[in-house]
Amino acid sequence: MSYRIFLAGASGVIGRRLVPLLAGAGHHVVGMGRSPKRAAELRALGAEYVAVDVFEADAVADAIMTARPDIVIHQLTDLPDTLDPSLMNEAIIGNARIREEGTRNLVNGAIAAGARRLIAQSIAWAYAPGPVPYSEADPLDFDAQGNRAISVRGVIALEQQVLSAPAIAGVVLRYGQLYGPGTSRDMPAGTSPLHADAAAYAALCALDHEESGVFNIAEPGGEVVIRKAVDKLGWRADFRLATANAGTK
Repeated sequence: MSYRIFLAGASGVIGRRLVPLLAGAGHHVVGMGRSPKRAAELRALGAEYVAVDVFEADAVADAIMTARPDIVIHQLTDLPDTLDPSLMNEAIIGNARIREEGTRNLVNGAIAAGARRLIAQSIAWAYAPGPVPYSEADPLDFDAQGNRAISVRGVIALEQQVLSAPAIAGVVLRYGQLYGPGTSRDMPAGTSPLHADAAAYAALCALDHEESGVFNIAEPGGEVVIRKAVDKLGWRADFRLATANAGTK
């Protein structure tokens, strides 16, 4: 089945890997980003493109209404390309604002447009300290301090809004630490590494499965349990775009 999809963050690291997967599967994709300069690139990958600031609520609502999506996918972040430590304090604040205020605007737009499903990017390292590996049922770190508290509060706000949106099936993908094309890392790193292609593939898998809720998305052997995503979504941590282009999944 093909869907009309509104992809917020289409020009980001995961968005640029996700657009060709969605288009290749026969879906009509309208990608949203902040820069008109990305339009030609996104069209070449198979998507329409609209330049909208996610903090402009009316503009976001208008863009989603015009797209008439069956499904809205939220892949927006606000992080520097190199994860430069000198830029991270500001980025953490900006990212938390996207997760809270930006998500609110996307959710409201999705509701107004009659979308039936909302898939959103979260993170897999916001769990409260405890025995590892963490499952989706484990609590998030409500008692975090400092910059971590800012990040976790943003994650909580995003997840609550996505999962409680009326008349919409909400799916939260808790991604591990990204590596691969478009990231600052060529090799796995962090407590729960995840290749950018596999992250994009998780969003594709979430389209056609009726499951909703929270899913850990990371490579096996890290700090989170991924069995739910494998069993319920049919997701694979070893998925790569090159494999898809060769005709296999």
